[in-house]
Amino acid sequence: MSLPTVILPGYLESASAYRQLEKSLQQLGFPTVTVPLRRRDWIALLGGRPVTPILWQLDRTVKQILQQYNSSQINLIGHSAGGWISRIYLGDRPYSGRGQVISSLWQAHPCVATLITLGTPHVSQERWTRWNLDFVSNNYPGAFYKNVRYVCVAGKTIFGERRPGRWLAYSSYQLTCGQGNTWGDGITPIVAAHLDGAENIVIEGVRHSPRSPGIWYGSPQTLQTWIKYLA
Repeated sequence: MSLPTVILPGYLESASAYRQLEKSLQQLGFPTVTVPLRRRDWIALLGGRPVTPILWQLDRTVKQILQQYNSSQINLIGHSAGGWISRIYLGDRPYSGRGQVISSLWQAHPCVATLITLGTPHVSQERWTRWNLDFVSNNYPGAFYKNVRYVCVAGKTIFGERRPGRWLAYSSYQLTCGQGNTWGDGITPIVAAHLDGAENIVIEGVRHSPRSPGIWYGSPQTLQTWIKYLA
């Protein structure tokens, strides 16, 4: 049997948005569960607050699925912000968060065989998220843990431009990597979605969110591009 798999939703997303992806993975032989987040769970984290509450829910879900399947390891899939939050979860350095006094530590890298990030902005110029992303980049640069297989999936769908239909992509790319005129999935530019030392993949035509029109990273027609990396 393949390793059990945990999906961590992206920013302001709930677990319900990932039901189809969860079902697709289960049908392909991967016992899968999504961290049971609600959209309102993210509201308290707006303005750059620590993501500790999300990390504790992730940890609880991982421990439950490890016990359920009597397994020592899982696959971890992080969509959007869920990708860099997962990198904090792997880590062995205390995370206190911006303005937080009490630090927390998960040291989960021994129990994660593969980390797949889907459209994750691994860098940011945005002032509210930059502290967290700088923490990750400074403490766990690139594919940091050699015992973990890192797979970073980016989308090449919309080229950011200052014109109708491209403004949102341009603004989001600019806020993320400092350059608006570049390719990405409409929210995350390719250059920000990849990590040094990881298996870096680009898929054409995928949009950022499971709620986007058309196909996204977890759609059945794109799944085969990255599912082969799961353990």
